[in-house]
Amino acid sequence: MTLQQLQKQVLELPISERWTLVQILLESLQRETSSELKKGNLSRLRGIAKGTEISSEDVEVDYVNYLTEKYQ
Repeated sequence: MTLQQLQKQVLELPISERWTLVQILLESLQRETSSELKKGNLSRLRGIAKGTEISSEDVEVDYVNYLTEKYQ
């Protein structure tokens, strides 16, 4: 069955049945997109909590450079 055939049949349904169909379709889309979003979010966040070691000397040098540039 093609999309056009399906659309024609759906439009012949009573309005209450079309609303039911809309709800079913929306729930289906929400389930599928929410699971895809969850998977995508997790893969993008992988490794975000890993810390990098920064010595206090590096922080101090960066701060001095910042202040030097700021007050020139």
